[in-house]
Amino acid sequence: MTLDLRPARSLDRGERAELFTSAYQDYLLPFHIDEPTLASMENVLDLDVDASRIAFREGEPVGLGNLGLRGRDAWIGGVGVVPAARRSGVGEALMLALHEQGRERGVERVWLEVIDRNTGAFALYEKLGYRVVRDVEVWALSADPDSESTAREVAAADAQARIGAFQPDRQPWQRADGTVAHHDDVQGVATDDGAAVFRVGGAVQLLQFAGDAEPLLRALRRLGIVSVLNLPVDDPAAAALRALGATVVVRQHEMLLEL
Repeated sequence: MTLDLRPARSLDRGERAELFTSAYQDYLLPFHIDEPTLASMENVLDLDVDASRIAFREGEPVGLGNLGLRGRDAWIGGVGVVPAARRSGVGEALMLALHEQGRERGVERVWLEVIDRNTGAFALYEKLGYRVVRDVEVWALSADPDSESTAREVAAADAQARIGAFQPDRQPWQRADGTVAHHDDVQGVATDDGAAVFRVGGAVQLLQFAGDAEPLLRALRRLGIVSVLNLPVDDPAAAALRALGATVVVRQHEMLLEL
């Protein structure tokens, strides 16, 4: 059967959200996307609905591939295939289409993350020329309203300036400057030896930080459960999280394709 790849705009956002959820059925982690969540993702992560692709067979959508665009860099923001169409080349076709869309827009580097247990997807990405840049982990730190810390509240812009002065490693896409800039509810904390920017929405989402992590984490856990997305495994903050009793939710390979 012929596969037809069309821009994601071919479906309205509600239909895209439904397809997104269906395409990630039986995923390694629980997954559900509704229309407001997808709208936020498209905005915050710069997912381009003209460059992203929907796969159709006999007029029915069977897969999707999301492409985030920021200058010369692109990011794969989810590629999935509905169960009935899996193992038939749809995922690979979507990936190749996203690469072509990136090239047409002057992209030089395509980034993605893949859960380390997702061996099938990892094999596909290696086949397409991606290489592992580093391993990253998602951490969860329990809330502790009585946690003591020397950190103080500061303006988010001041905290982010201090973070930049520490010259940390490149941030993953979900915590990069381009992502932070889309949030209008970012807050900041700082100590004499470090700073962090975060937002509170359900959990406390630690976006960026630098310097001594422990007092920053102690301050944030007073506000609720702290989530740290895609922290490099060799980041010094991992030791601070471990010492505070945090747990690793999932480990991922961060991969790069140079077009």
